[in-house]
Amino acid sequence: MLWLILIPIAAALMAPLLHRKLRAYAAVLLALVPVGVGAAIAARLPLEPARAWTDELPWVPDLGISLAFRLDGLSATFGLLICGIGALVLLYAGAYMRVDPRLGRLCGLLLLFLSAMLGVVLSDDVFVLFVFWELTSLASYLLIGFKHEKQDAREAARQALLVTGSGGLALLAGLVLLTIAARQTGLAMEEASRISALATVDLSGHALFAPALLLIVLGAFSKSAQMPLHFWLPNAMTAPTPVSAYLHSATMVKAGVFLLARLNPVLGESPLWHLLLTATGAVTMLIGAAMAAGQTDLKRILAYTTVSVLGTLTMLIGVGTDLAIKAAVVYLVAHACYKAALFMIAGSLEHATGTRDIHQLSGLFRRMPVTALSGLLAALSMAGAPPLFGFIGKELLLKAKLDLEYLGIALILVASLANIFLIAMALVVTVWPFFGRRSSAAQTAHEAPFLMLAGPLVLSATGLFVGLIPGAFDSALGSATATAIGGRPIAMELKLWHGMSPVALTALAISIVTLTAGFALFLRLRGWLARIVVLVARVGRRGPARTYGLAFAGLLSLADRVTRLTQTGNLRQYVRVILLTLVFTCLYPLSRSLPLIGDLSSSWHWSEILLALLTMVGALAALASRSRLSAIALLGITGLLIAVLFALYSAPDLAITQVMVEALTVILLVLVFHRLPAFTGLRANLARQGDALIALATGAIMAGFVMATAALHLPASVSEQLANLSKPAAHGRNIVNVILVDFRALDTLGEITVVAVAGLGVYALMKLRRRRTAERGPS
Repeated sequence: MLWLILIPIAAALMAPLLHRKLRAYAAVLLALVPVGVGAAIAARLPLEPARAWTDELPWVPDLGISLAFRLDGLSATFGLLICGIGALVLLYAGAYMRVDPRLGRLCGLLLLFLSAMLGVVLSDDVFVLFVFWELTSLASYLLIGFKHEKQDAREAARQALLVTGSGGLALLAGLVLLTIAARQTGLAMEEASRISALATVDLSGHALFAPALLLIVLGAFSKSAQMPLHFWLPNAMTAPTPVSAYLHSATMVKAGVFLLARLNPVLGESPLWHLLLTATGAVTMLIGAAMAAGQTDLKRILAYTTVSVLGTLTMLIGVGTDLAIKAAVVYLVAHACYKAALFMIAGSLEHATGTRDIHQLSGLFRRMPVTALSGLLAALSMAGAPPLFGFIGKELLLKAKLDLEYLGIALILVASLANIFLIAMALVVTVWPFFGRRSSAAQTAHEAPFLMLAGPLVLSATGLFVGLIPGAFDSALGSATATAIGGRPIAMELKLWHGMSPVALTALAISIVTLTAGFALFLRLRGWLARIVVLVARVGRRGPARTYGLAFAGLLSLADRVTRLTQTGNLRQYVRVILLTLVFTCLYPLSRSLPLIGDLSSSWHWSEILLALLTMVGALAALASRSRLSAIALLGITGLLIAVLFALYSAPDLAITQVMVEALTVILLVLVFHRLPAFTGLRANLARQGDALIALATGAIMAGFVMATAALHLPASVSEQLANLSKPAAHGRNIVNVILVDFRALDTLGEITVVAVAGLGVYALMKLRRRRTAERGPS
């Protein structure tokens, strides 16, 4: 299955070149890539609930990590959404940014993000999943900040990266703890990081289980914009509309939901899991819907309603009953379809009128009838109106809560309030722009191009089709997806009408009440909007976003103070800080190694002791010297004595290198004599004496470490293997040379590259200095 991930990456690398050759038509060609990948996934349908397609390639066998992939109902559902909506978004982007020279770059980044999301949903190894998880954060950073010339885009991208990146670090720590707990519980090393294997053991009694759970949940919450980490999502609406339609409907924001669903069989038996997900999801669902009512930008309205639906999905996974899992599956697919369509419609309205402000949009139905029709279908699905797929999801949601007795009553109240706001906002984003008196912004509006209409039409029609024939979804994906989330067989039998049972009638009555209340709120919203906007803005200024702003400003202030304290421009001060940090950091571990040094002292030879004493005498003489030339000569003698020591230990290469370095150092120092400040001895001031103490401590620490290392009795297998392979594999008798240029060739190349880059930097600085000196002229 790795090829399903690599093909979009290859296409992403080719996207800029294709755009230069084919212009806007490149997006149409690139859209075939996710279509092909989606077709490969669809070829596996229908999936049996208890069956999964697996693939594995070795990666880090010593740590038990492999490139393990798994295609079951959950990953297939997400994979089809990622590929299907990805293809439509690429078509949309080709028309939306037809004359933009950066279209190729955008298509490449979208394909890179698509590949990363496929890696997340197909991975069966937690560490492979984490690698792709972080790749989604990096790709989303580039996409959200695509309009990097605008400050708000840069700030939004940075905020999203910091929030989701910090959550990623928490996730990594949680996955490491979970893997350790699994190994200590009895799983083999190669199975401890497999998600499918983790679901077969009970880890709830392990001491590391609770910390691992909390860290994993924190990572998922940051990605899926759960309270109080939700604020980055509305701010990310500065991204181009194709990015918002893709990232914030079915992919990035759903990655956290996917993680919770995937790990539900592993962590779902814990009461802590149920409490965290249910409570956080319910709060997010209500606050996200309420905050949407205080927005005037179409994309920000859709962003806050997305936050609300993400909270709903999190809450349903936390509830964990069969009905709740079924509702989560339906809600997941329905939301992806209607929300991607609505984002594209918002972009079409902006493309046609130049604005997304709902106060300036009205009367567009005659100008944009196809856009209006697809928008109405998508909005009705969002409102949960029959016979659309969103209605089935809402009915299942209410039934799942009615099944919970006392807790269900509280959740139904929260869900009903949230649905009232969502219904009102669904009407706002469609009725206000398309009906009523034609606004000035609508006078020159025109219907969107076909490629911009394809996405909304296909997605809204999909919601209608699956709502009318839900059995097709059941047999192909529904039951397999629910079984993968629940970790137990769950059969889905979706129906548009569930008969006259008390539960069905109660759910229908609640739906009618919420639809009526939502419509009533919509009728009054225009008169209340100004006050609601002020109230929401006031709450937002005191919410988590303000905390983030204060924390970020505090971090910058702290960095500024530390920089002013440490970056004084004095080279001697820099060396002092570095060496003192080294001394105090290494003091404790070196103290634990003193017995090793004591064992080594009995094996010293008189020649080694003599050379060491002569070297010390040369160094002390250099310190006491009152002439710079004599100090340089004495330092050179010290270096030559060290070269003799290397030669005694049968290391002629090191000895020759040491001699060359010492000779070159002496020559360079002599050449720059006339540019050096006046020479002062060690006794000149207290600062120099302090430097001597720091140097003495550093030398003692390093000598101690060298002696402790020499006393270690490490296995000889590696050195023996290198020695045995030196002649037959690398055709060289000098083992050191073979190691440097063959066995560790990439390390050596990296070191050479670093030195070359540093040299180029020094040359550039010197050239710049000469240019500035020439511009100033003679003083």
